[in-house]
Amino acid sequence: MGGVPALPGAPRAGLARSVAPQGRGAPERLGYRGPSACAAAGITYRQLDYWARTGLVQPSIRPAGGSGSQRLYGFHDVLVLKIVKRLLDTGVSLQSIRTAVRALRSAELAELSGMTLMSDGAAVYRCASPEELAELLRGGRGLFGIAVGAVWADVEAALAHLPAERVDTGEPVPAEHPADELALRRQRADRGC
Repeated sequence: MGGVPALPGAPRAGLARSVAPQGRGAPERLGYRGPSACAAAGITYRQLDYWARTGLVQPSIRPAGGSGSQRLYGFHDVLVLKIVKRLLDTGVSLQSIRTAVRALRSAELAELSGMTLMSDGAAVYRCASPEELAELLRGGRGLFGIAVGAVWADVEAALAHLPAERVDTGEPVPAEHPADELALRRQRADRGC
């Protein structure tokens, strides 16, 4: 399809911008158990389990180690889970999704924020610049796109309201709740601060 190769392809310079998730801390320092990963990605626990067992998307922090063990997913993992869900929902073949997952997993986190994935249903293409996107569109085929930066923002917002744990210590990190900020303001007002 034109000069933009289907994934996998070498990462390209372009619109990629360095974006770090805001909120509770650096994304590489927090892990999310299965229920939180599912909620943020919009998938069922059955899908999460199946994708982990078949190697489609495995947790990068802590895989399941037997009965009763808890998988622990990083921010990058949850981002990939949500993109896989969107690709499946649009009818992209599993073979193309596996190729896209390999490319997404090998990309640096900052590179992902400026990436757009385009698909014609048969193949997935990585576009990092408006020129690459225009080149794909000139081919005259029907395409749909996923702006990874927008998915990033969705995942980040969802994870902020879900429990996490520190990767280094295993210490639970409570979810942020807007009501908590209101409660803090009331406490300060009651104390006259």
